Amino acid sequence: MKKTSLTVFVLLMLISILVTACGGATTPAPTAEPVGEAPAATEAPAAATEAPAVAASNLPAEITLAAVHDLSGATALYGTAIQKGIDLAAKQINEQKFLGEGITLKIIYEDAAGDPKQAIAAYEKLIANPDVAVILGPTLSNEAKSADPLAQEAGMPVIASSNTASGITEIGDFIFRTSLPESAVIPNTIKVTKAALGLTKVAVMYGNDDAFTQSGYDVFKAALEAEGIEILTEETFAKGDTDFSAQLTKIQSLAPDAIVVSALAEEAANIMVQARTLGIPETIRFIGGNGFNSPKLAEIAGTAAEGAISGAAWNVASTVPASATFVEAFNAEYGANPDQFATQAYTAAWVAALAIKNADSVDHAAIRDALTQITDFESPLGMFSFDANRDPIHEPVVLAVTNGAFDVFKP
Repeated sequence: MKKTSLTVFVLLMLISILVTACGGATTPAPTAEPVGEAPAATEAPAAATEAPAVAASNLPAEITLAAVHDLSGATALYGTAIQKGIDLAAKQINEQKFLGEGITLKIIYEDAAGDPKQAIAAYEKLIANPDVAVILGPTLSNEAKSADPLAQEAGMPVIASSNTASGITEIGDFIFRTSLPESAVIPNTIKVTKAALGLTKVAVMYGNDDAFTQSGYDVFKAALEAEGIEILTEETFAKGDTDFSAQLTKIQSLAPDAIVVSALAEEAANIMVQARTLGIPETIRFIGGNGFNSPKLAEIAGTAAEGAISGAAWNVASTVPASATFVEAFNAEYGANPDQFATQAYTAAWVAALAIKNADSVDHAAIRDALTQITDFESPLGMFSFDANRDPIHEPVVLAVTNGAFDVFKP
């Protein structure tokens, strides 16, 4: 009996071993799953080689930038140029798959129409939209001073491309700009023109109901005083004014070397036309700031704008390689040269995309932090960086209207 039992036991053990070896078990052991997945590990290097194409694995398939700009009203001449710059940047970012394979940058627009109240309403709407990663804008500095505090309070990053008044980035650490402030442009303009034209005395005109024009006046006054140039008179006007004859008649009687004007393009152009009509000679040049830097100035003023001088952040004649590439692309897209506003807006959209890519996130605080780290970005404006106050760092230029177009000022 013992021999038979041992034989049966041995036979049962052999059968069990054979069944297991042939895969007869219907339920794998808990360790079977990772063992079974092991061959896939050999594909990891291939997948890794594709990783650079997916630049930011934590990003959603669609990323939304919101742009608040003046697309209607008197200041649409700035807003529509800005829109073209932003749209071209977004097109290139998507075509280049800059943010990664399958990731699309989307732009949504809100029209502020030159009205701070409308800018506030647009910001409120966009801040409430969880898809908005960054706000680009607004067009005017007085819109920014009204609306940007809302973004700061909500922790929404803002990148302005046309706000040049003092105090914009001081609103808070979520507020950035790609537009050189007047404080970085105007002193250089006054210094250059004093040396070139021998300025000793000037008349000043400025809009006293707008943050941009008021700020421009403040900087002009300080720069003129620093250069020892006498201010013969200070004449004011309001946005929308069309008759400047009283101010210009007084200025004409004082015989200044030049007329310094802090105004937006439409008012500036009307001032130029009326000055020449009154008989103020072309030898008395107009000197302005960022408000002059629109092709509309010469379009409206015609020959009265000839010789007008302005400080600027950029000019189409720039020899910066990235600028030449941008101008070529802009011409191919729109059939015309870009102006400074389109260029600064194009740069703002690229800077926003770069920050999102570097942050690998659409979290607002992460984007803000990434923006502060941007240095030496190759842009049409030159090698672009933000300073500690979130203002741009690059060299300004001085321009003059020559044959109806802006060119680098040549004394």
